[in-house]
Amino acid sequence: MSFKAIIAGASGLIGSNLLEILLNEPAYDEVIILVRKSTGIKNKKLTEIVLDFDKLSDYKSEIIGHAIFCCLGTTNNKTPEKALYRKIDHDYPLTLAKIAYENGVEQYHLVSSLGADSSSSIFYQKLKGETEEDIKALGLKTIHIYQPSLLTGDRKEFRLTEKIVTGLFYLIDNLLVGGLKKYRSIPAKTVAMAMYKQSINKNEGIFIHPSDNIQEIA
Repeated sequence: MSFKAIIAGASGLIGSNLLEILLNEPAYDEVIILVRKSTGIKNKKLTEIVLDFDKLSDYKSEIIGHAIFCCLGTTNNKTPEKALYRKIDHDYPLTLAKIAYENGVEQYHLVSSLGADSSSSIFYQKLKGETEEDIKALGLKTIHIYQPSLLTGDRKEFRLTEKIVTGLFYLIDNLLVGGLKKYRSIPAKTVAMAMYKQSINKNEGIFIHPSDNIQEIA
């Protein structure tokens, strides 16, 4: 059986790796990507929809398939305004999940973050937690939520602070054992592979995958 996938955020670190995997795996014969600007990628399995995410609902009739993968997200450097940050990290994923529910999409896969907690006093962790809770409340048949730790991989933009932190994690990752394993850095490609593998699994329900679990299932 071949599936149809929809990816939102296919130009990001995880999304781009996921797109490459899905285009090369025979389990998927059609991949639709929702992007703000064209990726320039050409593939017979790929359909690219360039859109304004504020108008996601206008594309409802095209957002139909086996699985939706939401890899949307931003950073403080890119989006210092909190209201816009919330729109990208909460409102767009939630709107996409509502469309998935209304269109009978079987699976919804969300990239969140380790430490997501709707009751947190930290803006980022609180926002991620609220997004998770609001999506879980919709009643979708299958939801997979991925909570990676520090992501590693080749980004299009240079982030000095992230480079420094990644270097530190390279030194201490092996020291994080037992209950601390989930704090180890994780390659974006590993997260993407875990998402793919879970999407061809027929289990139904809500599944939360912390970083160490993502490593195990990838």
